[in-house]
Amino acid sequence: MILRKAKENNEILRKEEGTNTGQLQRHLKRLIAVLIVGMLTIFGGGTGRSLKPYPKAETGIIDLTQPEFENDVVSLDGQWEFYWNQLLNPGELKNDIVIEYVDIPSSWNKYASNKSTYSGDGYATYRLIFITEEEQRLALKIPRLRTAYKLWVNGELIASAGTVGKAEDTMKPQYLPQISFFEAQQGENEILIQVSNFYHRSGGILESLKLGSEDRILELKLKSIAMEFILFGSLICIGTYHLTLFFFRRKKDSSPMYFGLFCILIGIRIMLSGECFLFYLFPEFSWEIAHKILTLTYYLGMPIALMFFISIFPEYFNIRIIKAAQIMGGIFALIVLFTPARIFTVINIVYQIWSFGVIFYIASVFIKIFIHREKDSWLIGLGATALLTSSINDIIFFTPWMHDNELIFLRTFVRTGNLTPLGLFIFACTNSLLIAKRFSDVLEQEEWMTAKLTEMNAHLDELVLQRTRDLEESNRKIEYQNIELERKNQVLQRFSFKDPLTGVWNRRKYAQMIKSEWRRCLREQKPIALLLLDIDHFKRFNDFYGHMEGDKCLIKVGHALRRSLSRSTDILARYGGEEFIVLLAGAGKEEAIKVANMLRQKIEDIAILHEKSPVSNYVTVSIGCTSTFPDRDSSYQDLFNMADKALYQAKNAGRNQVRFL
Repeated sequence: MILRKAKENNEILRKEEGTNTGQLQRHLKRLIAVLIVGMLTIFGGGTGRSLKPYPKAETGIIDLTQPEFENDVVSLDGQWEFYWNQLLNPGELKNDIVIEYVDIPSSWNKYASNKSTYSGDGYATYRLIFITEEEQRLALKIPRLRTAYKLWVNGELIASAGTVGKAEDTMKPQYLPQISFFEAQQGENEILIQVSNFYHRSGGILESLKLGSEDRILELKLKSIAMEFILFGSLICIGTYHLTLFFFRRKKDSSPMYFGLFCILIGIRIMLSGECFLFYLFPEFSWEIAHKILTLTYYLGMPIALMFFISIFPEYFNIRIIKAAQIMGGIFALIVLFTPARIFTVINIVYQIWSFGVIFYIASVFIKIFIHREKDSWLIGLGATALLTSSINDIIFFTPWMHDNELIFLRTFVRTGNLTPLGLFIFACTNSLLIAKRFSDVLEQEEWMTAKLTEMNAHLDELVLQRTRDLEESNRKIEYQNIELERKNQVLQRFSFKDPLTGVWNRRKYAQMIKSEWRRCLREQKPIALLLLDIDHFKRFNDFYGHMEGDKCLIKVGHALRRSLSRSTDILARYGGEEFIVLLAGAGKEEAIKVANMLRQKIEDIAILHEKSPVSNYVTVSIGCTSTFPDRDSSYQDLFNMADKALYQAKNAGRNQVRFL
């Protein structure tokens, strides 16, 4: 009797569970459709207003006299004047110079290469005349140019990145997407760009420059940065979560590990592509190393993605193809590690062709999975479609074929790059929903089983009640642990801004504070001063007394500087090695010089013996200082550069002194 009753209850449970699961799937499909449409609208829509089809430049001239231009952003595509192997400054164009025209965006490789090489080495000058109807203040959104440039508008230098040169040893590459503001005059306006490249396979202007009003260009820039920060933070959090999930459940399923690694790789890639916000955080970061990291995320991402798919559907993927992908990724990763960018960027096209084959293989496998109607395959397949489609878009967009040739058909469909992070974000959302769905299924089944067992086993009420109390106690412990964890995280965050040796703020804290103080002084129209201190002949001190005494010297100097600064707004940080930096918000020239001389004397007064110093018998410092009123045409980097120059003047003048610029 009891057994028959149990069977009847189980049958009812299965029917109700099937009905609820079907309803849940329908709700999830609607939710994912809304999610994808929303993401494409927010992230893919740019500013929310489409670029109107303005005429392209012809023979180096583009007419922008339409009355509605004030509210639009225009891509300055089309025919630009092109002067190969010439670095012309404003005013140097003469009638006897031969003018060539090239389509922008595109590479100049067909000019730099011959039949036996595929190099984009060289330098050139680009020129465009745009015509406006009236005087107005405009802005340019400048993408990454390969790989160093200087840009003038109407003879005024408004932007640059890296160092332009005529040979590899005279130029310095840098990726620095930026916006620049200028006053456009009525009628003709001239844009002149010098570009040089000796480090990358492709050289020239490979992405569109955009022109518009200050507000529209700034809006476009901020939305691009916001999108990348959101994607970066989301992918890093999702990746970290899945890696943590794997380490706690590593004996059961390896898919969270591969998925987490893939998310983190793409998150790192976001920092180095698109708006390249890593270079804003670390302006002196090596372009070569950054490009290696960027390429490695691509080469390693492909085999990791395949490992994730095979961990989800092991019976559908061929292990030989997985092994081949691992070998290819490893070989190309080693090439990136041990060769410069001008070499490994040439062979990148081989891996792009291989990637196409892998992507089409994955797509064919998912078609088989859909045909067999594997459980929840529609959910992960939907995300995989977004990921594969965005990956194909980016491979086509960044392939040299797009930039070296006139592929009008591809350019019609592939107009922008860096969509892989968005595709992965959609894929991550669908994968997370899959996990939530499976968890929901398990939870729902447990709830129904508990209800049925409660009806059949009324005498187990006390046991259930006890387990409920245990669960509540466990929840209280978890809540307490979360509070403790939050407190420890706050402590760790404070320590991350401290120099472990001297106890003063570190360079990371300085980088954070200079931005906020610069903006505050700009907003309040107050001066801001910067002091750069360097211990005189510190290497001789280390060599003579030893590094342990050198550390003690740094500690004493740091403590003396910290005690000498009285204002709460004064910022002291160890900038690196024997260099310290002092930020004085609201301080003008006289106060900056006064504080600098006071600090120099304080260091000498602590009388740290330095027998090997040609300046004094005691440890001394040289100080370069500067002060300025912030404006929108300058930056805090200019303030640092002036203090750095002043420091060099102090050193060259004999050290143990203060110089102001």
